[in-house]
Amino acid sequence: MKLATFNINNINSRLENLLAWLAKAKPDVVCLQELKARDMQFPQTRLAKAGYGAVWKGEPTWN
Repeated sequence: MKLATFNINNINSRLENLLAWLAKAKPDVVCLQELKARDMQFPQTRLAKAGYGAVWKGEPTWN
């Protein structure tokens, strides 16, 4: 099993980079930090199309 972590620092701004990395690295489990997205802003559909399920907790604010 391949586990990975990625400090994404705004998932929507860096989504294309994340998807390219997922396609190349092919981790089984990824832990993302600093999503900086509310629940409704999380790109669940795009990640599902890439073959990944997701569990997340959106935050309305950050540091």
